[in-house]
Amino acid sequence: MTATRRIGLLGGTFDPIHSGHLDVARAAQRELDLTAVHVLPANVPPHRPQPVASAFHRFAMAALAVAGVKAWRVSDLELRMPPPSYTAHTLRHYHARGYAPDELFFVLGADAFQEIHHWHDYPAILAAARFVVVSRPGYEPVRVSDRALFIEAPTADVSSSAIRRARAEGRSIDGMVPPAVRQHIEQHGLYTPMPPDRRPEERRAHLAADTLHGQE
Repeated sequence: MTATRRIGLLGGTFDPIHSGHLDVARAAQRELDLTAVHVLPANVPPHRPQPVASAFHRFAMAALAVAGVKAWRVSDLELRMPPPSYTAHTLRHYHARGYAPDELFFVLGADAFQEIHHWHDYPAILAAARFVVVSRPGYEPVRVSDRALFIEAPTADVSSSAIRRARAEGRSIDGMVPPAVRQHIEQHGLYTPMPPDRRPEERRAHLAADTLHGQE
């Protein structure tokens, strides 16, 4: 008999991945007894500017964040797919690999779920997986489907944009990201003010991304 698969999918730009992302996935795994969690850094998000950090750094930070966590792994699936990164396309890829919709649990925070009406292939996407919505500070769950599962759990009050602002202003990001991720950010000088010789278009992308709010 084939063992039951309950695969959690945690998608996001992860620019950078932070404690709130991890808290959301831990809550889902704990409450739903997920057998595995796949962390999926996006290539280019549909409704946001190009990420500040490269795909290499965002994948590396995600890998560092989940290193040693049993049954968690980082997938480069969306990084290998043509941009923009649509969740609908990712779920179809899992279906093609033999996963049924009821075996897939797409995990996201209540802040991100508020934007689901704007997602590609909505509302059909809600039938492609079980959506798991975890509470986030300052956001009330929006119930738009009986297929969505809602979990109340404490999650860190932090965002990727707040981390980028802290770095740009020279403030500490201790506690906002796992220690290994903080070390990677500092070693590679990520999210610090651009040097004068950096190309103008890169400087504009950096500033635009730092104005974003909500889960990233």
